[in-house]
Amino acid sequence: MKGRKRHLLVDTLGLVLVAVVHAADIPDREGARWVLKKAWAAWPRLRRIWADGGYAGSLVRWVQQHAGGSLEIVRRRGKSKGFHVLP
Repeated sequence: MKGRKRHLLVDTLGLVLVAVVHAADIPDREGARWVLKKAWAAWPRLRRIWADGGYAGSLVRWVQQHAGGSLEIVRRRGKSKGFHVLP
């Protein structure tokens, strides 16, 4: 399969803390695990993470089990389309 996926972990100011690029045939949740493992190696006190709906599901439990932290999924409100600032 061709293509690449990019996963970024940014701080609350939008500064990039970790970036991972991988083949497009790898699921988003697996890419997120790679990002989080790198982040915890650099910042072991990292406990609260916000992510979009593409990372919902088993990744939330995985974060709790492996870091004792929380992964909060931030969802769009209603059926809005396009770019919108989320909390």
